[in-house]
Amino acid sequence: METRKVQVTGGSTYTVSLPKQWAKANDVSAGSIVQFYAEEDALLLSPKSETERLEGRLDVTGLEDDQLTRGVMTMYVSGFDIITLETPRISAAQRRTIREATQGLVGLEVIEETSERVVLQDLLDSSELSVHNAITRMRLVSLTMLADAVTALVENDEDLAHDVIERDDDVDRLWFMISRVFRTVLRDPMAATDIGLPRETVFDYQSSARQLERIADHGAKIAGLSLDLDEVPERAAEQLQSLHEVATTIPKTAMDALLTEDADEAVAQANRALEDVERIDAEAREADKVVRELDPQQAQLLGRVVDSLSRTADYGGNVAENALQRAAPSP
Repeated sequence: METRKVQVTGGSTYTVSLPKQWAKANDVSAGSIVQFYAEEDALLLSPKSETERLEGRLDVTGLEDDQLTRGVMTMYVSGFDIITLETPRISAAQRRTIREATQGLVGLEVIEETSERVVLQDLLDSSELSVHNAITRMRLVSLTMLADAVTALVENDEDLAHDVIERDDDVDRLWFMISRVFRTVLRDPMAATDIGLPRETVFDYQSSARQLERIADHGAKIAGLSLDLDEVPERAAEQLQSLHEVATTIPKTAMDALLTEDADEAVAQANRALEDVERIDAEAREADKVVRELDPQQAQLLGRVVDSLSRTADYGGNVAENALQRAAPSP
């Protein structure tokens, strides 16, 4: 760490010199323009970028299917505004995979295609994205998915089960968007100003969004298991519904704590959610006991449902911990 002494010039202007090594490394010289961003008692400085669009290139030679999809998603989440995917010759299968991956990401569109490259561009400005609205939507969709998955299971409703599985893509889309904004905010202090949230809050939202994405995954998992099961015995169905009701109370309460601006209320709600996590084990053990009385195949599949519902409670506890951190006084 280096220190500099503040000086006053012209009677009213405060000045401070820049570290020479930093200036050279960032191509800052006489006449360069730098940008300042105020964050409470801190002042962040960065060189003014010549271009507002961050461009990235990825060699996709040999990448197919999931590997190529992950490559596109990684570039998107990393914050690149323009993504060039290039190889000596792009195959038809690669083009299909790129288009499918692009459709699963908010704001990303194909803007150029040749035999050697595909260029993608994020058409949304960061100031147009609401992380608050995105995580609120994630909460609604993920918890609704879980409720519908349990309903599909106990009512043997295949159409509802398929619908739940399809909705998982909606949650993933929001998760990738929030992750992208989070990484952008870490890299560019101006991004936090654009979206109107402190960087600490974006971190708490991103961490909590990860928990909601996992809850949605378990909803899709339960829906998938329901397709492998016939009618669930009444006693087991009642026990699973009871476990679901208790388990989902925790992420609901935790999200209320995360999103409220009242610090005292946030602490009270978060602690209530964490206390409920400690009590979920007894409910899960009772459900597991009932499930084990069934035939081996049913017991094995429904045991996985019990596990998914128990994990939902744990994920809610993680959100509650994020809420406590957000409500804590600033150091």
